[in-house]
Amino acid sequence: VHRGAQKGYMTSRLLLRLRHALASEGPAEAAAGPEAEQFPESSELEDDDAEGLSSRLSGTLSFTSAEDDEDEDEEDDEVAGPDPLPLGDRASGEDAEQNPSPDGQRSSQLLARQWQDFWKKSRNTLVPQRLLFEVTSANVVKDPPSKYVLYTLAVMGPGPPDHQPAHISRRYSDFERLHRNLQRQFRGPMAAISFPRKRLRRNFTAETIARRSRAFEQFLSHLQAVPELRHAPDLQDFFVLPELRRAQSLTCTGLYREALALWANAWQLQAQLGTLSSPDRPLLTLAGLAVCHQEMEDPGEARACCERALQLLGDKSPHPLLAPFLEAHVRLSWRLGLDKRQSEARLQVLQEAGLTPTPPPSLKELLIKEVLD
Repeated sequence: VHRGAQKGYMTSRLLLRLRHALASEGPAEAAAGPEAEQFPESSELEDDDAEGLSSRLSGTLSFTSAEDDEDEDEEDDEVAGPDPLPLGDRASGEDAEQNPSPDGQRSSQLLARQWQDFWKKSRNTLVPQRLLFEVTSANVVKDPPSKYVLYTLAVMGPGPPDHQPAHISRRYSDFERLHRNLQRQFRGPMAAISFPRKRLRRNFTAETIARRSRAFEQFLSHLQAVPELRHAPDLQDFFVLPELRRAQSLTCTGLYREALALWANAWQLQAQLGTLSSPDRPLLTLAGLAVCHQEMEDPGEARACCERALQLLGDKSPHPLLAPFLEAHVRLSWRLGLDKRQSEARLQVLQEAGLTPTPPPSLKELLIKEVLD
């Protein structure tokens, strides 16, 4: 009973943090200018800080656990080599993404409303707008023989007030791998960025999860504040690659409705991160969206995805996906009774130049063969 009351008290106190963070963005930061980016306090709290934890942390974090938090099993803190992010449910957090808890849904709605209010107030100022990261839920996952905590983060960037946050679900080992890789490549910039230390015990208590949630939010915010790190390929992979791999796997197995949600979230993540200017992954995401919409008998949405992809491709040198997108656009336009002459002419030019076979491979064929690394 005491433990449940403590959790409820912590969660209620945690609701204040995002409001405080947003309220702190104001004239002081504007006066400092974009170059004076200050990092907040250390991400890791000492063990003797547990008593004041509730008053120091505030936010929308919620906890779910299948058993007693005193469990001292230690899976997240294992020392692991730099293996690639896995394809399965652990990295993508399939259960957490497809079946979000009511607390997580309310937290996401609260985050979106608060960010919308902040965006309305600051969009006419010179204050540089950054991504906002918020751990909205932390779930203890049993995957015998291992057990770990899956942290679900909302990712929100500047944009129209009706934008909803994108979501990712990651575990401690994913964050640790990212930190290790960036330290190896960017020793100078990474020296000023803290990371939560390993623990040998009490990895599943509410206090530890709350500390790490706060630390992970600060860690990602710090990385985004440094231009050299913000555009690092390892950071982009951390955000997008697990979602793309899982979406590709679901598409290849014919689970189009489940895959569609992941493709849409991956597209939103790339838009929030500002990576749409590098077309390869956005084009692959649009191909996945087009295939799923088409298989679910929604040709209008599928055609819109093809048109967006053709806009990204523009008049650049022929891309491997150009002919498949043109072929799909021609076929979908014919089905909807819309003009297809321009796409037909472009496709014919590619075929006459020997730049693509006749007929070209379909988007689904290329999607299945694409190797995501």
